[in-house]
Amino acid sequence: MIGHHTAKAVIAAGHQLFVVHRKSSRLDRIKDLDFTSAVADLDDRSSLTQALSAVDGVINCAAYYPTIPRKWQQDVAIATQQMENFYSACSQCDLKKIVYLGAAIALQKNSSGEPGHAELEYPSQPKNKNPYLQVKWALDKLAKQQAQQGLPVVIGIPSMTFGEFDYGPSTGQLIVGIANGSLPGFISGNRNTIYAGDAGRGLVLACEKGKVGERYLFTGSNITMAELVPLIAKVAGAATLKTVPLFVAKTMSKLQEFRYHWLAGPLPKVTSTAIAVISAGQFLDGTKAETDLGFKATLSVEQTIQKTYLWFKAQGYINT
Repeated sequence: MIGHHTAKAVIAAGHQLFVVHRKSSRLDRIKDLDFTSAVADLDDRSSLTQALSAVDGVINCAAYYPTIPRKWQQDVAIATQQMENFYSACSQCDLKKIVYLGAAIALQKNSSGEPGHAELEYPSQPKNKNPYLQVKWALDKLAKQQAQQGLPVVIGIPSMTFGEFDYGPSTGQLIVGIANGSLPGFISGNRNTIYAGDAGRGLVLACEKGKVGERYLFTGSNITMAELVPLIAKVAGAATLKTVPLFVAKTMSKLQEFRYHWLAGPLPKVTSTAIAVISAGQFLDGTKAETDLGFKATLSVEQTIQKTYLWFKAQGYINT
């Protein structure tokens, strides 16, 4: 989703689009864009080096995302190795800027209670051993290390993103689940949401204007889950959901993961990653990106949900 919107933003900004993709990627989904391409894989350093030699700037929208329940140490090892391959390839090429697409979960919650900002840091490795949190914290740390060692790395972090082309779906599963009545409830918390088109534009600005070694938060609207869920239900014409206590959601996730690992069951519908993303959320402050890069979101949360819902409906994700 973000990759597709970033590609569109690259063209809109007047740059030539070069898409580096896995062999299995569905390029027909971006057939409306004017681009050249090369096949590479994060597990194949030589293919990355060859592909990246054709460009002068790169926005990496393909960092590892835990999808299969496994030990968090395994997820971190896989993610770190892939990104080390990527940075090694970058070091062999004449790149002016490298943008790592990060995640807000890598930032410690603001102890003051104010919205989180781009300078927040965990003092050490997070105690919560959720795989998604551990992966994103490790990759954020690696990106900063690479910048300190001389690579022109900038970290761009969009907030909770909704938009078209979410084929997974990823965050859009919240909209699909509410519209189809398949979610049992939601976890309370504070969020910031942004339209994927705005997120993509922000990442391009980070590539054009971002300072090496800096983080930029691309934010839209601060909203609680208790406000967001009824809004989605209203747009979808569906019943709203009730809150589910965090400990209940974690128990459901553990039971589903047990069934997957030991009873050959299906992939969990309530994932530890989803729980981590929601429960670790906070309001966010994107002033730095606005001041340094000139970024400002263009769509409200209502407009974002409406556009995303209509895309899911047109693609057949929504039961009619």
